[in-house]
Amino acid sequence: MAEKEKKQSGIVKYFKGVKSEFKKVTWPTFKQILNNTGTVIASVIIIGLFIFLLDSAFQLLLKSIIK
Repeated sequence: MAEKEKKQSGIVKYFKGVKSEFKKVTWPTFKQILNNTGTVIASVIIIGLFIFLLDSAFQLLLKSIIK
């Protein structure tokens, strides 16, 4: 029984620690979330277009080499 009580107190201690750490977190505002989401979406689109252009250029180059 003593072992089980030790485990429970360890588990309780862990979750109390988790709770105290969550209180320390600085959560972003809704405006910051929207701004960061927009930045990520724009970056993905720009990088996607860049990769598409490189792929198309290499495809044309390879077609001209093969013919």
